[in-house]
Amino acid sequence: MTPHLPLKKHNKYTAFKNALQVLLALFLCATQFAPAEPADTYQVIHTYPHDSQAFTQGLFYLDGHLYESAGEYGRSSLRMEELETGSILQLHDLPSKYFAEGLTDWGNTLVQLTWKEREVFVYDRVSFHLLRTLPYPGDGWGLTQDGTHLILSDGTATLHFLDPQTLHEARQIKVTDHGKPVTQLNELEFIHGQIYANIWHTDRIARISPATGKVLGWIDLSGLLPASDKSGAEAVLNGIAYDQVHDRLFVTGKLWPKLYEIKVIPATH
Repeated sequence: MTPHLPLKKHNKYTAFKNALQVLLALFLCATQFAPAEPADTYQVIHTYPHDSQAFTQGLFYLDGHLYESAGEYGRSSLRMEELETGSILQLHDLPSKYFAEGLTDWGNTLVQLTWKEREVFVYDRVSFHLLRTLPYPGDGWGLTQDGTHLILSDGTATLHFLDPQTLHEARQIKVTDHGKPVTQLNELEFIHGQIYANIWHTDRIARISPATGKVLGWIDLSGLLPASDKSGAEAVLNGIAYDQVHDRLFVTGKLWPKLYEIKVIPATH
């Protein structure tokens, strides 16, 4: 309750209160519309062909080849591809009831997510022979690994760290940028101790701390694929692969006819 004040003091109090409210409103407005921190940009080093029919959900590079998980019901597959030509060297088609999602390697195996079917497939990496199927209690979007755990995204702001043998959750982190949750986390790649994540339906990749979940920076890939090469609204950026031996970063998208090797150009602050 506001105490009763003499009229003169009350007028001064009201004016002071109103001034504070105006200042607070101006502060909130300035904060809301303050320009975002500059994002890293890119330079294209090489352009390679990519299957424009592949609805890219998972991607990584290992031992000279690309491994890709392509989605959509009735069209989902697991692939090993030649980088230079985009040729499919090995192919495993999934039954039509599955929508394939993220993909990573673990030892001599490949681990592939499904979207809403709550099943995870483990294959022999050489033969693509299905070794086992594991249950998972939620949606599967992106998948990578840090040498200790599998790291899974499910479209929310949460990343799940899983035991590679059982898929039991060891821990989770909430991804935030300046305190605000970052959702729509999609395809993942673990690079130089950070988690790189595509943000669905955007041209940006977030670089995330695996310890805290904080976004350490952004890579803006706007304009990478010409609009004339995009087949529709779902032909969005999705697919990050890293060649550890030669320090090369590759990116592509769903239904993209091209895959790019890029160099990240740090932002000028």
